[in-house]
Amino acid sequence: MKGSPIRLKQKLSPKAAAAKKRRDIAMAKTTDRKAKKAENQRLGQRSDSDLHHTGSAVKRVSIKNNRGNFGNGTKNE
Repeated sequence: MKGSPIRLKQKLSPKAAAAKKRRDIAMAKTTDRKAKKAENQRLGQRSDSDLHHTGSAVKRVSIKNNRGNFGNGTKNE
């Protein structure tokens, strides 16, 4: 495989890809996601950390911890 596997597109049929696109856009436009995006813009994203949304607060945490489920892995999420 050439390049990062993250950049590879999913191999979906045109019908499935269209349905996924509709679902993704609908999820991105929910009031909860809009509020999180606006908050991220106010706080400012940095390349050395992620913004972790917990209930009512937002914490700046390392990328490794946030994406690795804080040492618990992501298989059981």
